[in-house]
Parts: sequence; structure tokens; C-alpha cells
Amino acid sequence: MNTSAATFPAASAADRYRVIFAGICALILTVGLARFAYTPLLPIMRGEAGLTDLAGGWLATFNYAGYITGALMAATISDLGRKFQLYRIGLVVAVVSTAAMGMTQDINLWVALRFVAGMSSTAGLLIASGLVLNWLIRHGHKPELGLHFAGIGLGIVVSGLAVAGMVGNLAWDGQWIGLGLLGVAFFLPAWFWLPAPGAVKAQPAKALPPPSRRWMQLFLASYFCAGFGYVISATFIVAIVEKLPMLTGKGGWVWVIVGLAAVPSSFLWDRIARAQGQIPALLLAYGLQIVSIVLPAISEGTLANLISAVLYGGTFAGIVSLTLAIIGRCFPANPAKAMARLTLSYGVAQIVAPAMAGYIATLTGSYQGALIVAAWVMGVGMLLLVAVGREEKRQN
Repeated sequence: MNTSAATFPAASAADRYRVIFAGICALILTVGLARFAYTPLLPIMRGEAGLTDLAGGWLATFNYAGYITGALMAATISDLGRKFQLYRIGLVVAVVSTAAMGMTQDINLWVALRFVAGMSSTAGLLIASGLVLNWLIRHGHKPELGLHFAGIGLGIVVSGLAVAGMVGNLAWDGQWIGLGLLGVAFFLPAWFWLPAPGAVKAQPAKALPPPSRRWMQLFLASYFCAGFGYVISATFIVAIVEKLPMLTGKGGWVWVIVGLAAVPSSFLWDRIARAQGQIPALLLAYGLQIVSIVLPAISEGTLANLISAVLYGGTFAGIVSLTLAIIGRCFPANPAKAMARLTLSYGVAQIVAPAMAGYIATLTGSYQGALIVAAWVMGVGMLLLVAVGREEKRQN
């Protein structure tokens, strides 16, 4: 059967929204629940399941190791049919690995479950993105993914609201099982409403000079710093605010605020980049994220920590989307390899940082030291971005 772009007429707006909604549901399930629900549940598991700060950091590390493994697997598969199969496997794994966290107290099984949950997150974040884009191109729609990536923020909101609603009604294990059951509601549209992919006629891309090797090295290093700063807050922000006297028991709601701020962030940062340029926009995003990291380290005030949550949610997704846009501009014909390198750089930081934060929290009884280290690393990332901008000007 010929599945070229010419055989697919433009689909209706309803079809477009249904496919995008399927991608959003995939993100909510695989990223919001299977990956990010651990953040609001971490302090609960520490209090009820005997999870130590050190073990909590290592569980996060293995989750991000699973994400890197899944990302590299996805990057090596070029056959769209196989990617679609991997996408559906990821949906199943996300539901099962989430519910199974509440069915054991074996730390080794927790490690394995967080690892495969991390692998499943690539189904929504990487593979579903490509499948949605494939469908939009084949059916005559603009190849834009802004609505799709809103699923990251929505996933955080869903996981935060779910955990906040279950606190006081269910123990930690019942909450994990409840999240798994909730995941089924997003599994169904993600499974049935995202069609199998078809071939797309390649469009000739305008040849652009590739960036220099130094530019790429600097950019990779700056993105490593972004991953380091991102993951400290992503893993421990709820545990941090739960230790504050005025926010005890309200950590899940702070996570909801993070998600609400993340929902529109990709659109806002696209506008800033169009007005100021992509590197200046990234510098601003890095700077605001540093503020979001520093505030909880220097203040136990409610307002400061709420501002931190808003700034964090409003920057991390924007940093990812702006970075991918830059790489797409530099490698328009075949961005997959460059994106895989970026994913590896960002992901390695996500493996190193939680374990480091767990050690620091164990030694000091506080996450303050880890936050300060993360802020310094993000500062180095800003310096590297300045160097990237200079290298870009020199090359042009």
C-alpha cells in the first residue's frame, strides 16, 4: 500500500485535535505519572515506607538512566513501524511500572521499576512527538508541536493533583496503585487515537553550513549544565518544601503550581526567541532557573518558594524546546543524530545530579547544599552559552 504524503488528503480539524490529544495523553501517562509522580510521592515514601534520602536519590538516578536508555534506543530505530510498536509497549510499561511501585517494598525492585518507567517516558516525550508530527505532515497540517508539549505541564498538574487528593486517604502504596489505575484513563486515547505512521515524501532542505566542532562542544556542555539544574528541582522540589514549617503537607500543591507554569511556557519562550534571538532567550531562561533554584536555598518563606515553583515550571520546558529548535535549525536535513547527542548530554547530568543530591542531603540533613551546587552549575552553563553565541558570530 502506498503511504506517501500524496495519498493522504488534509484531515479535519477534529481529526487533528484527536491525534494531538492522543499525544498529550501519552505525555501525561509516561512523563506526568510514570516519571514525575515520584517527585510528590518522594517525601511520602520517606515518611511511610522508610525510604532514605540516599536511596531516594538513587531511585531518581535509575529513573533517568532508564530515560537515556530509551532515548538512545529510539534514536537508533529508523523504521516507523517499529517505533510505533515501541510507543505502544511504552504505554503498557508506564501503567504497569507505576502501579507495581505500590506492590513491593524491595529496594531492588523499586530500582528496576523506576528504570523501566524512565524508559517508558521516551514513548511520550520522543516517539509520540515524532508520530504526531508525522501525522500532521501527511495530512496537510502545520508541523507544530506546541500543543503536544503542553502535555508535559499537564502531566505534572495531573500527578500533583492526584497525589494531593490521595494524601490522608491512602497510604503511599495505595497512592502508587491509584496512579496506575488513573493512568489507564490516559492509556486508552493514547493507544487508540494515535494512528500508525506512514511514509512522508522528503522535502528538499535548504543547505546550511554545519556549526563548528567547538560550537557543538560548547552547546553540549551548556545543555549538560541545564540538565543538572533541572533535575535537582524536578526530583526534590516537593521534598524541599515539605521540610518548611509553613508548607508541610502542601508539597503536592507546589508541584501542581510547577505544572501550571510549564503548560504555556513553550509558547512564551518561542515568542521571546523570535523577538530577542534564540541564544539570548536561552540565557534569560537559564538565569531565571538559577533564581528558582537559589530561592529555596536562601529562604524558608512561603512566597519565595511559590515564586521558585513558578519560575522553575516556566523555564525548564522552554529550555528544552529552545535547545531542540536551535539544533533543528543547525541540522535541518538529519537532526536525529545531533538530538541523540543532546539527549545523552542532558541525560548524563540527570544521572549524576540526583545521586549527588542524595549524598549531600544524607551528610547535611538538608538539600540546601545540592541547590547551591546546581545554581553554580547553571551559572557555568550561562557562561558556556555566551561562548556559544560568540562562536556563532565568529563562524558567520
